[in-house]
Amino acid sequence: MELEKQIQEDIKTAMKAKEAVRLSALRAIKAEILLAKTAENASGELTDADIVKIIMKLVKQRKESALQYTEAGRQELADNELAEADALSVYLPKQLTEAEVEEILKGIAAEVGASKPQDMGKVMGVATKRLAGQADGRVISALVKKILSNA
Repeated sequence: MELEKQIQEDIKTAMKAKEAVRLSALRAIKAEILLAKTAENASGELTDADIVKIIMKLVKQRKESALQYTEAGRQELADNELAEADALSVYLPKQLTEAEVEEILKGIAAEVGASKPQDMGKVMGVATKRLAGQADGRVISALVKKILSNA
């Protein structure tokens, strides 16, 4: 709940400072929070962890859009998307490096007794929970494949 209040305060600050890109990014977060709160089967309350998941989704969308804009030759739109992604990233926990993720995944593989590519599901189940918010799912998946194919 603290994160939601912080975002609301930052919206006011961005409005006063006339920071258009940051304001747009913050309003996107607020809109997604409202959608999540009013969704069917929703309790009406979100934890900070829920809000972090929403922000991660928004950052991922912005980065994918930027990539598509770049491929289409629209660099100014790509730059805007990346600027919004940067503004959103401020609210995310520190992201782990690929080497740090790989070390954690090796530990998880040993912990669950995974040694062959068929054991990927076991490792991914534990890894996605343990590394939530700290690493991208695609990176986790690629590293798990790499670790289990070399095992």
